[in-house]
Amino acid sequence: MKSEKDIKKLIPQREPFIMVDGFEERDGNSAATTLCVSPNNYFMLPDGTMAETGLIEHLAQSCSALAGSQAKDAEHPPVGLIGEVKHFKCYRRPRTGERVKSTVTFGLTFGNVTLATGQAYVDEELIADINLKIFMQ
Repeated sequence: MKSEKDIKKLIPQREPFIMVDGFEERDGNSAATTLCVSPNNYFMLPDGTMAETGLIEHLAQSCSALAGSQAKDAEHPPVGLIGEVKHFKCYRRPRTGERVKSTVTFGLTFGNVTLATGQAYVDEELIADINLKIFMQ
């Protein structure tokens, strides 16, 4: 597993907006990432849960980490922008202290646009899934 220091080599985001703290594995066009939800997370709500927008950002940054891993020889990680969020479903928000493990997969690519899917889990419980269109600069 890549550490937080290694994550900075895969994604362009920096503190306080890093929403991936572990890159566990990559298998071709799929990857597994983690995020330990801390009380000082940028997206924390007063009730001790992370906002849905934080889950979207975590899954998008997981895609960014996958793209960075695929471009491992590049001097800088590729920059991607969320072009469209489709079919996002949050089944529950993660709580402070929980570890979110996510899987993301790249599908079809049209020019600079890549279709991606992602799922976020706490333990074995699916807490969110998403379809994204990502524009790679």
